[in-house]
Amino acid sequence: MAPPKEQIATRTHQRSTSADWAMAPYPVLVADRAGAVVDANPAAVLLLDGAARGTALSASAPSWLVRAHEETTRPSRPAADVDRQVFRGEIGAQSFEAHPTPAQDGNVVWWLVDDTDRRLAEVELATERERTTFLAEASNVLLASLNTDRCMQATAQLASRHIADAAVVIAPAVGRNLPMAYAVGGGAAVRGTVVADPDQVPGLSEALQGFPPVPSRWIDPATLPDWVLPEGFNGPVASASVTPLPGHGVPAGVLILLRSTGSSEFSESEEVFARLFAARAGAALSAARLYAEQSGITRTLMRDLLPPRLHRVNGVEFAGGYQPAAARDRVGGDFYDVHPGSTPDAPSLAVLGDVCGKGLDAAVLTGKIRNTLQALTPMADDHERMLRLLNGALLNSHHTRFATLVMASVQRTGNRVRLRLTSAGHPAPLVVRNDGRVEEIDTRGTLVGALPHIDARTVETYLRPGETCLLYTDGVTEARGGPLGDELFGEERLMRALAECGGMPGQAVVERIQMLASQWLHDGRHDDMALVAITAPQTTHLSAVDGHTRGRYTA
Repeated sequence: MAPPKEQIATRTHQRSTSADWAMAPYPVLVADRAGAVVDANPAAVLLLDGAARGTALSASAPSWLVRAHEETTRPSRPAADVDRQVFRGEIGAQSFEAHPTPAQDGNVVWWLVDDTDRRLAEVELATERERTTFLAEASNVLLASLNTDRCMQATAQLASRHIADAAVVIAPAVGRNLPMAYAVGGGAAVRGTVVADPDQVPGLSEALQGFPPVPSRWIDPATLPDWVLPEGFNGPVASASVTPLPGHGVPAGVLILLRSTGSSEFSESEEVFARLFAARAGAALSAARLYAEQSGITRTLMRDLLPPRLHRVNGVEFAGGYQPAAARDRVGGDFYDVHPGSTPDAPSLAVLGDVCGKGLDAAVLTGKIRNTLQALTPMADDHERMLRLLNGALLNSHHTRFATLVMASVQRTGNRVRLRLTSAGHPAPLVVRNDGRVEEIDTRGTLVGALPHIDARTVETYLRPGETCLLYTDGVTEARGGPLGDELFGEERLMRALAECGGMPGQAVVERIQMLASQWLHDGRHDDMALVAITAPQTTHLSAVDGHTRGRYTA
């Protein structure tokens, strides 16, 4: 470090002798206004070869120090300004600060302080700040997407922009195929697949298995196969680095970094930095791959958990509608199914139920109930027995939830549809007649999965052509909304709405009720809502007086 200014001033304002400079802890040089060396201590003579008395300063000193002396000795320059001036430059491989102090005889004393270590520390600090900023940016970019391909492309693009001239990301092999993404100079990344042997690249097979990387100096760039070199990469490879991408317990892939002949080789600190980046990229890739796997599993399970699309079965129209409590949930606690009879003359079984709770936990129990009822379809006309068996299955399971449901055995007899309806703790079915009357079917029973014994009452009714039986969950009647936002939709409002649906197709009835319930809710919270409409189809024929006038439909 430079000596205190007061010490420099005290020394240099006195008449200098060679003995004075010999004791100085720094290289010290004295030059006159003409630019000639007046005196130099041994340290200065050693540093500046040829800095002898009487020689020109320009003959031994670097150009930046010569210019500094010329600026300092300008006649118009106040001495106070000279004391405060500091000049910086390099002498050989070292960095120096030059502190000028005017002497009483008009000469200038130059104290040369070696600040190489400080400058290196500043460069290291600036580099670390840049790297920290880059790693933070990389984390945000990599975690912005859970798509594996996009994550690979982002990794290659970031690495080629900040760490190397080109970057190649290789995912674990799929058979003989190596999925890869590469980018050059920070440009757009390209995704592809190559059929290649990982053993052709030193350290690649080991890195794909999660082993530590080999130092870049161990890799001979000349041995790299052509499939590793990205399209657009200029010149031969001067240095290459192979770094594993560590994942969550399993390797997420490998990052290959390439530098061309015009760039420097990878230093040890750069390889450490590359591993820090690879750790973030590997975590992001692993998360994306795990998400993709979980999404695949979820899609497979959803196919069995989602309500089915209903259609005509054995001459009877079925229509259904489902709206989960939360928009983010595709499944919940409400469910419905229609199981055709074993023969066209055998009754079909329609079931609509409501499991206690919402979300995935309720959906899991829903799946168990649906599978159990499907297995019991051969006894579709014996509702009480089916409910007892289902109740026993739920009591023996580890689930602590219960469910309500309503069952309908549906069988077409001539133009009419025979219904046998049983409620197990569920809202009673409603039947809308052709004249607009709405009847509540008087069936009732205890819920399933809560008590050792279950009681239920089955009621039989018939539907004439055009009439509909509506099964619904309490999410419809308990939908809270209205002008003040806290009023229930209620059974009376549901029955009035249903009375306007006489003679309508089943799908139209479901859509009408769903629309009215949604309008009632506005943006309010609600439970899962499910509807099933069972409709006796119209048996119509067209009659006309002649071939031109409008005919009429008759039942």
